[in-house]
Amino acid sequence: MTRVTRHGLEVDQDFASFIEESVLPGIGVDADAFWQGYAGLLDGFATENKALLARRAELQAQIDAWHKARGNQQWDAAAYRQFLTEIGYLVPEPAPFSIDNGSIDPEIATIAGPQLVVPVSNARFALNAANARWGSLYDAMYGSDVAGPPPSGSGIDPARRDRVVAKAAEFLDTAIPLTSGSHAGVEAYGVDDQGFFATVAGAPVRLADAHAFVGTRAEGGDTAYVLKHNGLHLELVVNKGHPIGAASRSGLRDVVLEAALTAIQDCEDSVAAVDAEDKIAVYANWLGLMKGDLADTFEKGGKQMTRRLAHDRQVTLPDGGTLTLPGRAVLLVRNVGHLMTTDAVLKDGQETPEGLMDAMVTVACAIHDLKRDGEKNSRVGAIYVVKPKMHGPDEAGFADRVFTHVEEVLGLAPNTVKLGLMDEERRTSANLAASIHAIRNRIFFINTGFLDRTGDEIHTSMQAGAFVGRPGMKASTWISAYEDRNVLIGLNAGMRGRAQIGKGMWAKPDALAEMLEVKIGHPKSGASTAWVPSPTAAVLHAMHYHVVDVAARQDELAGKAVPDLDLLLTPALAQEPMSRDEVLRELDNSAQGILGYVVRWVDQGVGCSKVPDIDDIPLMEDRATCRISAQYLANWLEHGLITKDEVEDALRRMAAKVDKQNAGDPAYRPLALGFDGPAFEAARDLILTGTAQPSGYTEPALHARRREAKALARG
Repeated sequence: MTRVTRHGLEVDQDFASFIEESVLPGIGVDADAFWQGYAGLLDGFATENKALLARRAELQAQIDAWHKARGNQQWDAAAYRQFLTEIGYLVPEPAPFSIDNGSIDPEIATIAGPQLVVPVSNARFALNAANARWGSLYDAMYGSDVAGPPPSGSGIDPARRDRVVAKAAEFLDTAIPLTSGSHAGVEAYGVDDQGFFATVAGAPVRLADAHAFVGTRAEGGDTAYVLKHNGLHLELVVNKGHPIGAASRSGLRDVVLEAALTAIQDCEDSVAAVDAEDKIAVYANWLGLMKGDLADTFEKGGKQMTRRLAHDRQVTLPDGGTLTLPGRAVLLVRNVGHLMTTDAVLKDGQETPEGLMDAMVTVACAIHDLKRDGEKNSRVGAIYVVKPKMHGPDEAGFADRVFTHVEEVLGLAPNTVKLGLMDEERRTSANLAASIHAIRNRIFFINTGFLDRTGDEIHTSMQAGAFVGRPGMKASTWISAYEDRNVLIGLNAGMRGRAQIGKGMWAKPDALAEMLEVKIGHPKSGASTAWVPSPTAAVLHAMHYHVVDVAARQDELAGKAVPDLDLLLTPALAQEPMSRDEVLRELDNSAQGILGYVVRWVDQGVGCSKVPDIDDIPLMEDRATCRISAQYLANWLEHGLITKDEVEDALRRMAAKVDKQNAGDPAYRPLALGFDGPAFEAARDLILTGTAQPSGYTEPALHARRREAKALARG
């Protein structure tokens, strides 16, 4: 690796060239000012970053010792809470306050709807997520299991089409009901001098909500009637010359929903970026999104296609005026946390904090959006950074000061950068109000990330005893307290109408009929957004925000008592011995899941993908899900439910299964040939050294083994 010197920093030459030739031109910051500011950022914050990580380790050691000293004594919530207060794990609650986060785009502040998370390292996925602002309800239902088992052949199945049309009409009767009759019986849609109407049984019928009609759009042979409900737009697309429209009495050929209002372009858990080369690729796609010129050419169905960012939609209003509706999701960028370091920039020969580099570079890239004309990402001039894996208010306050420095270096007004706080670590959950208060002038988002949160729950209480199995964990008291506290504390902090309150991912991307039944619980909880695994899932989840008025639900929750902290702090330990079959089944399940994810991460650099589970059911896997599996097995190994030999045996048996599941991938390198490659060793590391991994995170082991695999590939 060739390096160049910049203000005392040893910088990878390709990284320096990327910054100076691609990022900086056009943002009003020259190279000397950038590198001087970056050197100042490292001088001012790298040592503190290290101290915060040391504080995590110190607190964990104290908690481990407390649990060990108590042995098998009955759980004492009061004693535990007092202990956590004495060591500074719990901090005093701030006095009542309301966030003051400045100007926030309405997709975040006031409109409730789905949110996508996508690896920004994959340009096609990044563009798909950005363009998922609008999606076909007919396509989403027809192509998923919502209309029955997914179609196996090409062409239109008339019976399946009719089921989709009937289901869509049921939805329309809920979202935009008519004063009489059903959308299933509509013979025509149109507009007259009184506004929008539907013809039912030969007579015009109006919308129950006279204000729902917005205007019309014409495109090709389509006429789209644009309506609005609960802040979300939808289009009734009429075209009697279309095969679907021709089969409909009304000519309705599609229902298009405003779906993914926001999309997190992820530099973290769904990305495998371990060196300067990888980070350049990650930043280059984010830069393209912020410039508006990102494109990706690929082959699909034997044809070459190029994907670009969608344009805004122009709606003709009843008075003849024009309304512009955004064509893309508002894009947020998720930086990495405070833990890892990078070789892209060295100081005194040592790697430097990757989180500081993300802060500097992703914000610099986003300035292009602020300065360009036309179709902007943020119409209010904000930059949205999601900050994960922070432990409590001290670390949140540290992030606030980091971005203040970045703003000063890059010539941005104070608090241009807005921060999303992921409530996914136990110390943050237990001090959530104080953590929000620490970034109250920047915060635009809190959410519950139950996957990472479960991993941290197990690691924090590793020495308290053996945890219950996964079904028991999902039903545990701490999880319900965690989910409820997050919403209520956010509302108490004045986030209603000012910021998003979010919920976690639907991890079964092919089980969308089940998602339609289950995920409505998120808006019912008062959350204004929730994660979905695909643009199709975003369209289907958007239906929930028409059924549930989240703003009204938040009003109902205002003033409700926050669940007691003791409920959150009580670990879900096994009260009764688990059967041997149950333990061994979970051992195999976790070993298979770890291997299935890790082999793609380490060998192919794929940070997030659909991984078949032990029953061959595809699940969305990223580092958070891997963290749960690894920490479960580390916990059970620590408390004697399983042995090291049983772990080794399970890994070898499951390696053969994972090899079989990936037999159709020409780039795949089998695990079971020698059980000694970097990917197999990474899985062993995650389990056998799980108690020693910082906070149970997977990054240290995965990064080390990925670097090893890349070195082997280079020869």
